[in-house]
Amino acid sequence: MREFKAVLWDFGGVLTSSPFEAFNRFEAENGIPKDFIRTINATNPDDNAWAQFESSALDLDGFDQAFLNETTAAGHPIPGKTVISLLSGDVRPKMVAALKACKTRYQNACLTNNVKAGSGPGMARDATRANAVAEVMALFDLVVESSVEGVRKPEPRAYELVLERLGVAAESVLYLDDLGINLKPAAAMGMTTIKVVSEAQALEDLARHTGLAL
Repeated sequence: MREFKAVLWDFGGVLTSSPFEAFNRFEAENGIPKDFIRTINATNPDDNAWAQFESSALDLDGFDQAFLNETTAAGHPIPGKTVISLLSGDVRPKMVAALKACKTRYQNACLTNNVKAGSGPGMARDATRANAVAEVMALFDLVVESSVEGVRKPEPRAYELVLERLGVAAESVLYLDDLGINLKPAAAMGMTTIKVVSEAQALEDLARHTGLAL
């Protein structure tokens, strides 16, 4: 078992329910093909509307129009602000309990791609969710947000910022994210990675890597 000094967490889809679930509900309710929104976000991923918004190259109004242009061209017009309203997931209590357990042994950091919308790093749309997210964020030793730094996963610099600020080597970091595209550069740098497919699977893998009873 590798000796870790830090655990690095993605936020949405790891410590909260995945926004992809909300995207799929919206698509089903509006007669839009499943995963249409994800496909738009994965097309030209380095400089599409979503990428520019996450790195603060576009403001909310600019994203709203740019995303509408992209989805209109693909056949199903969706304003960007509509997608933003779907982003804030529900906090997963078992994952938060795992984070608290990890705090007894490791430094803990959050590396999140987010946008300047809603409240706080979790982009909450209401006070209840905002308060719940704030309680989780207070548990971290470090939070690195794409909308603040102007750099986003999977750009290597995003991970380098975490390593520099924690003062640890990549080989001593265990990293959880729900997107494989974000895990690949971290693994290439030497981090041990966990792809979060489900809450139960993530907890099992985390326990296996750390030896903690979760």
